[in-house]
Amino acid sequence: MSSAPGPYERGRERDRDEEGRARNQRPRDGLGRPLPYDADGVPRQPEGVVRAPEESVAEAQALLDAGRPFHAHEVFEDAWKSGPDAERDLWKGLAQLAVGLTHSARGNTTGGARLLLRGAVAVSDWSTRTGQDRPYGIDVAAVVTWAETLAERLGREGATVDAVDAATHAPRLRGDTRE
Repeated sequence: MSSAPGPYERGRERDRDEEGRARNQRPRDGLGRPLPYDADGVPRQPEGVVRAPEESVAEAQALLDAGRPFHAHEVFEDAWKSGPDAERDLWKGLAQLAVGLTHSARGNTTGGARLLLRGAVAVSDWSTRTGQDRPYGIDVAAVVTWAETLAERLGREGATVDAVDAATHAPRLRGDTRE
């Protein structure tokens, strides 16, 4: 147990947003892990941003490519909270995929594999239910295959995998290949 004083014992006010809701303003690393208050972190993804669906896909892909799946999850979460109810399961499934990659990159490969599979099922079920296989350019079949393949690898290699590199293992949401 650490004997260092906590943020409130050092005279810090509780982190709150404009509406008074508690928010943790600690800096975070590229995988969303909290850092000490005085550390330099990566820029945080703003919450509650309403984007056009195509913008959400492009922003999330850029964050995934940069090895920041936790931040991509925030973009997908905004889309699921601000978008139409009929698309909620699509965006929620994509957020689960990003969180699965986050956990895998943090070294929680068992939990990561489970979330990858849960997200793959959610996205696939949504696609089957709606008959849409390329919503906003997202190649559902390719994303599901990516998630299942990575989850299988994590399950097969188990304890021998410490973590995966998030940027190297990022999905291609639109199914295009890396250059």
